Amino acid sequence: MNFIPSLEKAFQENSNAENAVAMSKYMKNNFDFFGIKTDERRLIFKTIWAENQKEVSENPREITMLLYSKKERELHYCALEILIKKLKNNYIKEDIQLIEKLIISNSWWDSVDVIAKFILGDYLRQLPLETDAVISRFSNSENMWLNRSAILFQLGYKEKTNFDLLKLVCKKHRTSTEFFIQKAIGWALREYAKTNPEAVRDFVFNADLKKLSRKEALKNIK
Repeated sequence: MNFIPSLEKAFQENSNAENAVAMSKYMKNNFDFFGIKTDERRLIFKTIWAENQKEVSENPREITMLLYSKKERELHYCALEILIKKLKNNYIKEDIQLIEKLIISNSWWDSVDVIAKFILGDYLRQLPLETDAVISRFSNSENMWLNRSAILFQLGYKEKTNFDLLKLVCKKHRTSTEFFIQKAIGWALREYAKTNPEAVRDFVFNADLKKLSRKEALKNIK
């Protein structure tokens, strides 16, 4: 495979130590960075991808996991972009194993939120019969990031949101003291409020949510 070594080489050649320190600090020093800002990273990534289109198209899952095993965060972002673009409308049932592994590996809000909305969300949109089993398993997991993903996967569903399921998951985690869970509940409800504000308002006023969840959910409701 030539794609990953070429991408790593290009990122290394364009690395910026000062940016890398700042980026790592912003992410609570959970990850190493090359120090390449978003627009430049995407341009480099696009160029290397174009030079290796056949390889990436034939091996998106394998390349994604190889990139995700690297230490630099920019490579993780590239891995997710590949999966989003190459597997959209092309998921198979077994891909949920890959998706779960991505959620629980290198976990932080910046990756998990992308996976929840654009990968898990698209997977379940394409394979709706898997929804109940997947979300039940994720929401009952002891892994907080799987819980968060179960709350957020319908971001962008708009009128196709299964509000009963969203309410069920929110109620399940409403007593959580975890910031990322309280925030996720509020975010998911706030997003659906763009479609059905009255339903969200009624739920929030009767669900005994944490203060942060309530505040976030009602932020744009008059």
